[in-house]
Amino acid sequence: MNQSRTGQHVTIEQPSIFLEYLAHHDGADGQRLPPIPELAHKLGISTGKLREQLEVARMLGMVDVRPKRGTHTLPYDFFPAVRLSLLFALARDTAYFDQFGLLRSHIEASFWHEAVRTLQPEDKDRLRSLLDGAWEKLRGDPVQIPHEEHRELHLAIFSRLDNPFVLGILEAYWDAYEAVGLNVYADYTYLEQVWTYHQQMVDAILAGDYEAGHRALVEHTGLLQNRPEVGRLSPLKPLPDLAGGGREKIRREVS
Repeated sequence: MNQSRTGQHVTIEQPSIFLEYLAHHDGADGQRLPPIPELAHKLGISTGKLREQLEVARMLGMVDVRPKRGTHTLPYDFFPAVRLSLLFALARDTAYFDQFGLLRSHIEASFWHEAVRTLQPEDKDRLRSLLDGAWEKLRGDPVQIPHEEHRELHLAIFSRLDNPFVLGILEAYWDAYEAVGLNVYADYTYLEQVWTYHQQMVDAILAGDYEAGHRALVEHTGLLQNRPEVGRLSPLKPLPDLAGGGREKIRREVS
């Protein structure tokens, strides 16, 4: 963890003594760290300062801190850091969603071929199941928004990539999508178009026609910019209950 691929020690300027310690800690992921008083003494800081720095590390997904279990190191994960920064940006101005969405679209398009070639039979079965579940919701009575299926299908396609930065950005996108409320309402015609593209993407993956799947992906991600909600997103506010007002809204739209 404290060496580069060339074997050279990497010096990282950290705003936190604890993060510096953690970055160069020679221990396996999941290892329990010393108790706070002992660790504070070792680092030469107060227990109060260490607790503050532990909380920062916890929010960034670097450690797991639980009462009676102590503090354990975690595998590196980019998602908590990018999610925290992204939600802060959206709280200031929801227009940032458009910019982050564009980044996500380019990443998915760029990594599509690498991702789909790594999918295993069980992953493809999962894609089939998500697709079937989405169509069942859209054609049911009452109609339901298959948001969870939408999120999980995209993440499943890229799930085998061995790149924590790509995966972190893609996962953070969906938290942002939910934060600005795009998961609670959409025109039924739009949803049918989206899932028709998803059908094409999954069919192409199953057939091994990855170029056709890539074309469907690129066309599909362009649909989001045409949603009337995008471009006039309001400041973040509590979201409506999907099981109540939100679901009834789409039911009225369809009928």
